[in-house]
Amino acid sequence: MADTLLLRAIKGQAKCLNLSSKNLNKIPRIIGKLQCLGTLQLKNNRIDSLPKEFSFLTKLSVLNLGNNNLKDFPEELASLVSLEKLHLFGNGIQTIDTKILGGLRNLTLLNLNNNQLKSVPSAINRLVNLQYLSLDGNQLSSLPSEMCALSHLCELHVANNRLTALPLELGFLVHLSKLHIQKNKIRELPEGLGKLLRLEVLDVAANELKIFPTELHKLPLRELYCEENPLLDKIPVQSVQEEEVLTLKEICARYTMKQLKSRRILVKIGDRYFHEPNPAWSYLRKAIRHYPNVRDMLAQASKCALCGESFLNTWLECVRFVDGHKELKLANQPGKIPVRALLCSYKCFNEPGHGFFGVALP
Repeated sequence: MADTLLLRAIKGQAKCLNLSSKNLNKIPRIIGKLQCLGTLQLKNNRIDSLPKEFSFLTKLSVLNLGNNNLKDFPEELASLVSLEKLHLFGNGIQTIDTKILGGLRNLTLLNLNNNQLKSVPSAINRLVNLQYLSLDGNQLSSLPSEMCALSHLCELHVANNRLTALPLELGFLVHLSKLHIQKNKIRELPEGLGKLLRLEVLDVAANELKIFPTELHKLPLRELYCEENPLLDKIPVQSVQEEEVLTLKEICARYTMKQLKSRRILVKIGDRYFHEPNPAWSYLRKAIRHYPNVRDMLAQASKCALCGESFLNTWLECVRFVDGHKELKLANQPGKIPVRALLCSYKCFNEPGHGFFGVALP
């Protein structure tokens, strides 16, 4: 049956060919004569390897090899320079050959769901045009930071794996609009999540999250799924608040950052107040140029969620409970969401009516 379809396709110089569900063990070698082929469907068969003639299909743009018996990422794919969409779901693939990835620079979609992958190679960043990547149902315990160099990536699906964390560089995926990481073991989301200014769908259900990053409110989310997580709850408990003792480094850093923010200061002359240039601002801006290490250190500073002043290392971790529907404008209703917040001191924390709660350890 398959041979007949192939002969007809060769005779008619077909651009599309569907050999799905044909009970194929092998792909006939004459497949290499279909050099005009643009779309090839081979899903739901028993194929465990590709013939070397497969590499002649240099005009192929869509290939579906889902639900077969492939154990390795086929090396013949490296020659398919026109390939844009590749489906390899439902096989037994354990590793991805990095040499093959270099030949798939035009790939925009890669579906590797339900395989046996334990890792993703750092060379995944060679897929420079990738927009959709799906790795659901594998055995991944981590993702390489190099994946975050895929600047065109719009959708990332890594559900039902063994992930305990996401790369800190996640914020570099500036075009990401959908992130599905449900059914993993993730305990904390990176603060870089707040830089994904196109993220509309975030699914983190069935993980081990207790709190969300500080800049969750900056995301243009429409849907957030966070059920089956041990999220923090608002339960009043008594606590003893001690006055913090700042290090000299912290005191100097806070003073410097405050002065650098105040280009003008308020000065009282007689009974009147005037805005005058801040002499410390000009001096510090000139001086800091000669200390690049100090400049880099201050660039890593955070801002107090209440007073807005900058601080370096000494801070108080708090939580704010955000209404997902009213405040985040989500289409679905996940209820109250605990969002992390950092305060610079107990002085700010003791201010009345701010809505921040201290995090009590169990």
